[in-house]
Amino acid sequence: MKGCAAIIVAAGSSRRAGFDKLLAPLHGVKVLERSIRAFAGCREITEIVVVCPEERFRAINAADMETEVPVTRVDGGGERHESVKNGLAALLYVPRLVAVHDGARPLITAEQISRCIQTARECGAAASAHPVTDTLKRADEERFTLPEQVDREGLWCMETPQVFQYPLLLDAYAAVTERNMKVTDEVTALQLIGHPTRLVHNHGPNPKITWPEDISYAEMLLELKHRRNTL
Repeated sequence: MKGCAAIIVAAGSSRRAGFDKLLAPLHGVKVLERSIRAFAGCREITEIVVVCPEERFRAINAADMETEVPVTRVDGGGERHESVKNGLAALLYVPRLVAVHDGARPLITAEQISRCIQTARECGAAASAHPVTDTLKRADEERFTLPEQVDREGLWCMETPQVFQYPLLLDAYAAVTERNMKVTDEVTALQLIGHPTRLVHNHGPNPKITWPEDISYAEMLLELKHRRNTL
């Protein structure tokens, strides 16, 4: 069994964005390529499987990337959890750990990936996240606020990567299939088998590119990081 394999999920159609957000350039590097390179730059990662259409994979020349770990591709499924299962089936080796990452989160750092991997080694399951700091309100169908008070104590915004011991993730997805459920992340799948996930506080920005304005936001964050690094 090898170290930690990475599955980067990038099979979505980008309908909400109105364009292929995964191929949008950020400081000259496409969104999906940035995600791949972050994992390729993490010393614990032993292989990367990108779950995406072949034309998207070709568009970023992923097969020709000069990385020290193999980067391969597999088609996605109709639902997110099916895409992850396809990624698991395409692994070249049986790993100790598996990191699942949303390809539309291009600002993830190798350092945060490493922290999540280390925590998963200790606890079996770990996920990048940050605590909720905004005031939360529940609204009705017409977006008028309801009187309910939403306590943000103990609430966290989930991110990726989410890292798990390989057998745990297999058991979790077996439970998803058996119950014919749809899950939006792997932490939810782990909950089906009663296994908690340790959250790893990410102190840096790790936004998901969903809307066109998210590209501008990510560009701004990259520019600020570049300025700090050149001071």
